[in-house]
Amino acid sequence: MQHKALFYGQNSVILLLNFNSTSKMKNAIVLLVLTAFVGCSKSELSLKAGDPAPDFTLLADDGESISLSSLKGKPVVLYFYPKDFTPGCTKEACAFRDVFSEFQTAGVEVLGVSVDDVASHQKFKSEHNLNFRLLADTEKKVSAAYGVLNAMGFSNRITFLIDRDGNIKRIFKDVKPDEHAAEVLALVKTL
Repeated sequence: MQHKALFYGQNSVILLLNFNSTSKMKNAIVLLVLTAFVGCSKSELSLKAGDPAPDFTLLADDGESISLSSLKGKPVVLYFYPKDFTPGCTKEACAFRDVFSEFQTAGVEVLGVSVDDVASHQKFKSEHNLNFRLLADTEKKVSAAYGVLNAMGFSNRITFLIDRDGNIKRIFKDVKPDEHAAEVLALVKTL
């Protein structure tokens, strides 16, 4: 049996299963929708506004190691997303790209994090002309520390706004990928 994931969203996965057999099901295509399972958290989101943001060091798409502690003194938008090249993740990344200059003007660092590797991030960034860094959490330790790692081993779509002192200012859950960047930017402008 061969299988291929066609779509991955925050709360669903659609798999296309192709059975290769001589039975009546030869060349049959079964569409299986798994809902709610992906949204089930493997790690509990126990962090809350006011907590110190867990420090980390991850490789960015440019091969540079980025530590949260090295960014102390400037606000950080740390947005976790499930997977490069999926529809929702692409919308969200492009939305951040489109308003990135406004984040820069406000002195805010934007970092996208997923469990994809650096090579995937480089291709994703290049294909969509992304102008901010993507961090590779391939060992899934940062996603687990932030409580966003789900049962499928992907990061849930959750964003942390971290203040200049390294504390969590706000946590955005249940985000709409194409509207989220503007929502975060509006809050940043009030700080």
